[in-house]
Amino acid sequence: MSFIARRAFSSTAYNAHKVAVLGAAGGIGQPLSLLLKLNKDVTSLSLYDLRGTPGVAADLSHIPTNSVVKGFLPDNEGLKKALEGVEVVVIPAGVPRKPGMTRDDLFNTNASIVRDLAKAVAETAPKAFVAVIANPVNSTVPIVAEVFKSKGVYDPKRIFGVTTLDVIRSSRFISEIKDTDPTTETVTVVGGHSGHTIVPLISQSSHPDISGETLDALTHRIQFGGDEVVKAKDGAGSATLSMAEAGARFAGSLLKALKGEAITEPTYVDSPLYKSEGIEFFSSKVTLGPEGVKEVHGLGKLSPYEEKLIEVAKVDLKKNIQKGVDFVAANP
Repeated sequence: MSFIARRAFSSTAYNAHKVAVLGAAGGIGQPLSLLLKLNKDVTSLSLYDLRGTPGVAADLSHIPTNSVVKGFLPDNEGLKKALEGVEVVVIPAGVPRKPGMTRDDLFNTNASIVRDLAKAVAETAPKAFVAVIANPVNSTVPIVAEVFKSKGVYDPKRIFGVTTLDVIRSSRFISEIKDTDPTTETVTVVGGHSGHTIVPLISQSSHPDISGETLDALTHRIQFGGDEVVKAKDGAGSATLSMAEAGARFAGSLLKALKGEAITEPTYVDSPLYKSEGIEFFSSKVTLGPEGVKEVHGLGKLSPYEEKLIEVAKVDLKKNIQKGVDFVAANP
């Protein structure tokens, strides 16, 4: 190997990272793992689930990118092995929503799953960035935080709720109204990740002129876009492909941050914005860096319409967060 080739190879290795997907054989996990396999910043991809992961790993391993893929099952300390040396952990594990179910209906099942996975991450990869997709995110992120606190390894800068699906939906839905290129539409979405806790800041987008019934309909569609998919799939699941894209995009941002790039996008984190009101977690624009959260940004100038949405969101958020905290206290 020439000196130039050696330098190029070592530079690539230096900039690449090990990622684990917990729940990798599921409806979100498989397409998410595919998208991460295609990410040039990933050199090692660990896939964990209760079943199916060796097959998913074998399938993905045939794709000619530089990452090595391994699948792990619960036996032989598979979860621990999957997490060893990992820098980014993405958790899409959990049961999907079915027609008529709210994200809160998912709570009892998914809370236990997330708690147990969080214990493993806290013990094996406590310094990893943890991106939580498992719903209800408003409650599962506090669950992860409480587990990490119980293990003495909590770092508020390293735990994230993935709200990127609300962001990409906003871009798409606005582009349909305005007949624009959705890739050029940037919308900040704040609050949480369910129903009325989702607050799109349309007044800060490129189309602050959207108002009246159009704004009402757009806001409702962004807040309840998941219901659209659940209904259309007619009992066969919830948003998996769009959520996989959202999860891969956010995981990609974390990988860029690890390389030293300053990336800013909305995510649900331990936030100072409304702590004085007892709301420990909130989604807003966050600048990411090599240590995780570099800066939590304020909401900027809100329209009176958005101020009302925020007040409604805070009521539900406070309850959702407490639900997660109480679950870990009652079920350590």
